[in-house]
Amino acid sequence: MNILFKRAMKQLKLKQIGRNSFDPSGSVRVPQHKLELWPGYVTSIARKDGGLMLMMDVSHKVLRDESVLDFFYDLYAHHQHGFQEEATKQLVGSVVLTRYNNRTYRVDDIAWDKNPRSSFTNSAGQSILFKDYYKNQYNLTISDEEQPLLIHRPRKRSRPNEPTQVGALGGEERVICLVPELCNMTGLTDAARSDFRVMKDIAAYTKITPQERELSFKKFISNLQGNPAAMKEITSWGLQLGQDNLAAKGRILPQEKIIFQGRSVQVGTNGDFGREAMQEAMLTAVPLRSWIVICTKKDNSRAFEFINMVKRVSPPLGMEVANPTVKDLKDDRTDAYLQAIRESLHSGLQLVLCIFPTMRDDRYSAVKKMCCCEQPVPSQCINSRTLGNPQKLKAITQKIVLQINAKLGGELWSIEVPLKNIMLIGVDVFHKKGSRSVAGFVASTNRQMTRWFSRVIFQSEYQELMTGLQVCLSQALNKYHEANGTFPDRIIVFRDGVSQGQLSQVTDLEIPQLLECFKAYGDQYKPKFAMIVVQKRISTRMMALVGNQLRNPPPGSLLDHTITTGTTIKGFGGYDFFLVSQNVREGTVTPSHYHVVYNTSGLKPDHIQRLAYKMTFMYYNWPGTIRVPAPCQYAHKLAYMVGQSLLRDPSVELSDRLFFL
Repeated sequence: MNILFKRAMKQLKLKQIGRNSFDPSGSVRVPQHKLELWPGYVTSIARKDGGLMLMMDVSHKVLRDESVLDFFYDLYAHHQHGFQEEATKQLVGSVVLTRYNNRTYRVDDIAWDKNPRSSFTNSAGQSILFKDYYKNQYNLTISDEEQPLLIHRPRKRSRPNEPTQVGALGGEERVICLVPELCNMTGLTDAARSDFRVMKDIAAYTKITPQERELSFKKFISNLQGNPAAMKEITSWGLQLGQDNLAAKGRILPQEKIIFQGRSVQVGTNGDFGREAMQEAMLTAVPLRSWIVICTKKDNSRAFEFINMVKRVSPPLGMEVANPTVKDLKDDRTDAYLQAIRESLHSGLQLVLCIFPTMRDDRYSAVKKMCCCEQPVPSQCINSRTLGNPQKLKAITQKIVLQINAKLGGELWSIEVPLKNIMLIGVDVFHKKGSRSVAGFVASTNRQMTRWFSRVIFQSEYQELMTGLQVCLSQALNKYHEANGTFPDRIIVFRDGVSQGQLSQVTDLEIPQLLECFKAYGDQYKPKFAMIVVQKRISTRMMALVGNQLRNPPPGSLLDHTITTGTTIKGFGGYDFFLVSQNVREGTVTPSHYHVVYNTSGLKPDHIQRLAYKMTFMYYNWPGTIRVPAPCQYAHKLAYMVGQSLLRDPSVELSDRLFFL
């Protein structure tokens, strides 16, 4: 059925890029950033509990005016030594667009030994130069005849009249050769993603409201039904399309009370308690008596303004802060920061705080490696620019103080969890091209879910399923026993990052590891156990009908019927539900999809739903609800830091603190 729908999309002149279809005729240019946006749709037909349904969402593809040849020129200017290796690393796996036929290709390799003057054999069996082919076929003149060619290996038989070349091994494999000058880059660079202005200008087109989204859906259905050829593809199999979005009755879970040191605060309907977090004393504050601040001489004045503000905002938050030792550096070399840290280390040091004049990944990674692996001590890195606005300094400092207390092992706030002697676990895996994947494992060690134990596992590149869970769980159980004098009676695992097609593999590989671990603690130890897979990269949308207007549903909105799939894996009758826990101010909110794939915990569906929502309040980097339960987000932050910056195991000495925030 999905194949039929893809055929219908082609009849509407939509171009397929990856799994989604886009409309080149509706493109929008963002000239100030040399970008172009193609509007499109994500579609999928699947059987749900409410019947056969079409899932559809609006999507956008970002195209760049920059050609691959321009990319080569810019890269060569910065990487003359090792240029080919760096180009291959950055380009292979990306998708490029050829404007002459509006087709996209995945770059599988770069043929450095070929150029536009090389020849290939066309479908008529004639030998022709690449530059002549493009001149004859598309009237395009290639300016740089020394550029290498890009290689695309089609998964299916190549299209007719493509410039193909027999594979080097002389086998049946055929490849499509592309000229970089005629290929445009797609997607955003890391620099663009970190540029606030770029993302803001793009968001003006991509972040659309629920009402605008519904209009896009109706326009698509109208265009589809008005195209006889497209409708023939669908109706020939007896399918019919409805006119309106599915209406289903959901629930809103009750809002929580946030517990601070002095009192409890009822959270509003937007799930935010930022004001209270800045005014109330933290649940448990760790006195900061020995810490150092390292900065350049240029940032010395900002450093002392920041220190004075720390001394000012800490008492209301319940935290005692002594004066730090300040070290001024002559320059901002990475070695200068590392040397200053080495010279300042002593057994009682609680915190290393570095103020960087600019944010550089290599310097940040070097400082984190030293403080998280070589000489374990909690660390905080701040961009000097962040401290430059006097009007915002107080609010920024308050957030930093909260984060520092969490890194020291303090507790910022808690919520009421009626379950006793329970351990919550979060698991997520970070992938990076060319590097080993890193699995983050985080487990609660107290009843209030305010203290966490963490470890990581290194795996093969792009390996999602974990093979070392037993070691992590065993260490977590020992830590829990050390803190509470007993082992947990109930263990709930929130597993992030698993796709729909991998759910059965989770039950085959990961759950048996965890269950096997319990046997090491004797035949009598059989804790109640549940595994919940959390999916946040989904295209399903939930919108609230208020009067005759569609709006974003408030945090706590839940739907556990009609669009669910009734997850059944390996004979276990699981279930699933959609939960909106975060508050969004722009665009349309995306719910998280929870799959309960294994459950002997004795908790009813309503209890698990409430527990999942409660945990979205417990992420200490944000005084409000987040998209996934806190254990998932902690596991993600841990895996990201290790995979992106540390590239090795963090010290066990820091495993009982949230050093990775």
